[in-house]
Amino acid sequence: MTYKDSLALSWKNIKGNKLRTSITVIIIALGIFALILIITAIQAASNSLVNSFSTMGSNAFSIRYKEKSFNFGRGGGGRRNNTVKSNKKMLKEKNASTGLPISYEEAKMFKERFSFPDAKVSVALRGPAAIVVNTGFAKTNPEVNVFGGDENYLELNGYNIDYGRNFSKTEVESGINVCMVGSAVAQKLFPVNKATAIDAVVNVDHIPYRVIGVLADKGSSAFFNTSKIIVTSVNNVRRVFASTGNSFVIAVQVADLKMIDVATGEATGIFRPIRKLETKEADNFYIDKSDSIAESLLKNLGFLEKGTIGIAFITLIGAAIGLMNIMLVAVNERTKEIGLAKALGCTRKDVRSQFLFESILISLMGAVAGIIAGILLGNVVAVLLHTGFVIPWGWVILGVLVCFIVGLAAGLYPAYKAAKLDPIVALRYE
Repeated sequence: MTYKDSLALSWKNIKGNKLRTSITVIIIALGIFALILIITAIQAASNSLVNSFSTMGSNAFSIRYKEKSFNFGRGGGGRRNNTVKSNKKMLKEKNASTGLPISYEEAKMFKERFSFPDAKVSVALRGPAAIVVNTGFAKTNPEVNVFGGDENYLELNGYNIDYGRNFSKTEVESGINVCMVGSAVAQKLFPVNKATAIDAVVNVDHIPYRVIGVLADKGSSAFFNTSKIIVTSVNNVRRVFASTGNSFVIAVQVADLKMIDVATGEATGIFRPIRKLETKEADNFYIDKSDSIAESLLKNLGFLEKGTIGIAFITLIGAAIGLMNIMLVAVNERTKEIGLAKALGCTRKDVRSQFLFESILISLMGAVAGIIAGILLGNVVAVLLHTGFVIPWGWVILGVLVCFIVGLAAGLYPAYKAAKLDPIVALRYE
C-alpha cells in the first residue's frame, strides 16, 4: 500500500465519522483561533499606535511637564503629629520633583536659548476638546480638538497645507483670531470646495475665527483623528482658552538622527536653569522622544501576546489529549478492519501510516478553521481602528506547524497500538 492509498483511506475514515471529527476539529480550532485572533488584533492595534505617534519624526523630541500625584493618608490618635510632619515632608518632595507646569515664558525662553545646529523648536498648548465648529450654513459634530502652535508647529507635527498659508510671526505674537482647519472640518463646513474656506469666518466654540489655511489629510487612527482639528496660534489659545495650571509643550526637531541624544542632553542643560533647578535637584520635566510612548504601549501589548500564547498552549494540550483518546477509540472500533487489512497483506507500516495520517489531517483541519476564523474576527479590530487588513503570516505558519506536531504526537500511540495488533486476534475481536 502506497502513502497515497493510506492518505485516501484516512480521508475516507474521517468523512465516515463526521460528528467525532467535527468535535475534535472544533477543540483544536479553539486554541488556534484564540491565538490568531489576539495576535491579529494586537498587530492591528500596534499599526494604529505607530500611526498615532508618527506625527513627529524619529529625529524629534518634546519637553513636557513632569506631573506626579501623591495620596496623603490619614493619621489618628497619638500618630497625628508624626503624620503631619510626614505629609509636610512628602509635600516638599513633591514640589521638588514636579515643580510648576511649564509656563509660556519658560517655553519661549528655551526657544530663544536653544541654538543647536539646524534645530527647529515649536511651542504649543492644547485648547479645548470635543467642541463644535460652525458657519452660518453648516456645523460639525462635537468632536473637534483645538491646538495652539507657532510658525514651526505644522512641520514638527507632520502637517502639510492644502490651501492657504501658515501663521506669520506677527500673528503668533499678537494671538489674533486666525486659524487653520483640518481636512475633515473643511469638508464638513465647505463640502463643495474646501478651497472656499480661505478667508471665511468660522465659529470655534462660539468664537469667530478667520480661516487662513486648510490642512492636508495625513491619516488618522482610533486614538486620534488628525483631520478633525483647529490649529490657531499658541498665544491665541493662551489668551482665549487657557486656564491656570495649563502646561506648554516644547517640541524640538534636529537635522541628523545621530545627534538626537546630544540634542536632548543640551536641551536638558538649557532648561534646568530656566526651571530654576539647583544642581542636586532632580529634573521636574521629562523629555519624550517621538516614539517612546508608542514603544511603552507596544511593550504592554507584548505582555498580552505572551498571555495569549500561554492560553493557546494549554488549549492545544487539551486538544492533543482529546484527539489521542478519539484515535484510541477508533482503533478499538476498527480492530476487525485492521485484522482484515493485515490478512490481505497490509504491513505494520501501512496501518501505522493510516492512523498517523488520520490524526494529522484532523489536527490540520482544526488549524485551518481556527486560523481563518481568527484572522477574520481579528480584522474587525483593524476595521474599527482604520488600519489595513492584517495577516500575521509568521504566527499562521507557526500555528500550522504546531497543529501538525500535535496531530503527530496524538496519533503516535494509537498508530503503534493498531500496527501491533495480531491479525488473527483482531479478526476474532468482538
